[in-house]
Amino acid sequence: MQEKDKYELEPFSLNNKTIPKKCENSKRTGWSNKKEFVLACVGYCIGLGNVWRFPYLCYRNGGGAFLIPYLLTALFAGLPMYFMELALGQWLSIGGLSVWKITPIFKGVGYASAVMAAWLNCYYIVILAWAVYYLFRSFTSILPWSTCDNEWNTASCIAKYQKLAYCTNGTTWTVGMNMSSNMSECSTNGLNSTSPVREFWERHVLQISSGVDEPGDIRWQLALCLLLIWVLCYFCIWKGVKWTGKVVYFTATFPYILLIVLLIRGVTLPGASEGIKFYLLPDINKLRDSKVWIDAATQIFFSYGLGLGSLIALGSYNKYNNNVYRDACMISVLNSFTSMFSGFVIFSVVGFMAHEQNKPVSEVAASGPGLAFLAYPSAVIQLPLSPLWAFLFFLMIIMLGMDSQFCTMEGFFTAIIDEFPHHFRKRRELFIGFVCFISYLIGLSMISEGGMYVFQLFDYYSASGLCLLTLIFFECIAVGWGYGVNRFFENLKSMFGYYPSVFFKFSWVVSTPALSLGILIFSLVKFEPVKYLEYSYPSWAHVIGAFMALSSVSIIPIYMVYKFASTPGTFKQRTKLLFRPDIELPGELGPPPSYTAVTTIIERNHIL
Repeated sequence: MQEKDKYELEPFSLNNKTIPKKCENSKRTGWSNKKEFVLACVGYCIGLGNVWRFPYLCYRNGGGAFLIPYLLTALFAGLPMYFMELALGQWLSIGGLSVWKITPIFKGVGYASAVMAAWLNCYYIVILAWAVYYLFRSFTSILPWSTCDNEWNTASCIAKYQKLAYCTNGTTWTVGMNMSSNMSECSTNGLNSTSPVREFWERHVLQISSGVDEPGDIRWQLALCLLLIWVLCYFCIWKGVKWTGKVVYFTATFPYILLIVLLIRGVTLPGASEGIKFYLLPDINKLRDSKVWIDAATQIFFSYGLGLGSLIALGSYNKYNNNVYRDACMISVLNSFTSMFSGFVIFSVVGFMAHEQNKPVSEVAASGPGLAFLAYPSAVIQLPLSPLWAFLFFLMIIMLGMDSQFCTMEGFFTAIIDEFPHHFRKRRELFIGFVCFISYLIGLSMISEGGMYVFQLFDYYSASGLCLLTLIFFECIAVGWGYGVNRFFENLKSMFGYYPSVFFKFSWVVSTPALSLGILIFSLVKFEPVKYLEYSYPSWAHVIGAFMALSSVSIIPIYMVYKFASTPGTFKQRTKLLFRPDIELPGELGPPPSYTAVTTIIERNHIL
């Protein structure tokens, strides 16, 4: 959908006021074609979690049996919420703040989403900075994490430890690749021998300090990598979706090419079949453990990118009559398929590592940063042409993470700009540049010598599962119960010509809010403060983390109280105005599309 710089309108009368022929400052571009929208959604929801978290959760929670709770949660919560958010944006053609005019009492959900997206933008991109640094260090004939003769190595470093089943003195190796497990070491007479992979990560890349209260110096190499990623993300979105739509042709498709290349190489390695068997072998008894179901639900909510307003923003640039119902179903299936496909890529290499080390697969499997910066780098140094495979792997990590990053940014900026168009629409580039600069400054705290501890605080509190589950619960209640699921179904029919399956009514009203609330309560009961390896944070760090969490979710009840108290009228009148206001909405009273577009412009730009 392409639009001119100014809407060409014939003068007409509305509320006894004449609307001018040209509405200035009303330009809002859209996707140039359907492919751009689909690729943007694919790039956004298919990110790092699909590659480094899902395969590990699958193996840990019963292998193939984990697919049962995973697919059930995707059906009863993931898909319905994905469809709802895309449809809300397409229906109203506005971002994640203004969209809540349909039920104003819940507008705090929009503000909470914007705050959480802002926090997420600050720390998620740090992972990409680490990956960029590894990528640059892969341009060498010998990978720097494969030897012990570097300036950062200690006397206890032992190279090529992966190929030894035990130490020369007979002491058994313990190879803990998970970030939350013990360090790779060989203990003999109280002395520890560490791997060059871990020393490269901790002593060179991070130069990690002893705790969060010792921030140390900023790692200037990482600061430059972080700056590079921020500049790339800025230029991916600075001109709006007309520019973003062109970028996603590459960032959304290239990771699939890399996944296929890595899979072909992985399945040809010795021991690959054992890794894949371990990944898929079902353990039905695991289904009795409630944690398996919790892991399945949280993985769905995270990997689908729900609750942050980004899907609402991506949908808002669609044509009004686009069949978003079909798109949502197709992209959701692709998301889950990619997660399962990535498991074959990762566990074929994990099986090879286990074969080389003569160890069970369970002892070398890892997830999260432990997979990206410890386990996989350990594997590639055992391969011929190891710099090539290291380059391809970290390039894939960057591509997977970058489109998720700039689509989250697009969701945040669309929400703010659509809410305050007079202030920001004409100054979009400057506004985005200013926010990116502030976010970069915040990110510098995570690439200092104590930065990993700060990163863990952000990851655990600011955009945690608890916050995300709270947002999704209130979002479902707002649309399903506040605005009304039957009214929303009528709006959906006005867009693509028929009613969706009644299953979505059940999901929005019953299953999705019940699942999110149940998991939220269970997570609160089982809550434990954040730790990094064996390091326990001081009390003041947990207070800061709690503040970051409450900075988003507390807005929802605070805004409800404020809005109800500041709205004039009786209790019944205020309830009517705040839950189901009598306002004209697209597809409800049936105005022609051109008229709907005009009234949207008028409302957004405060012409009357």
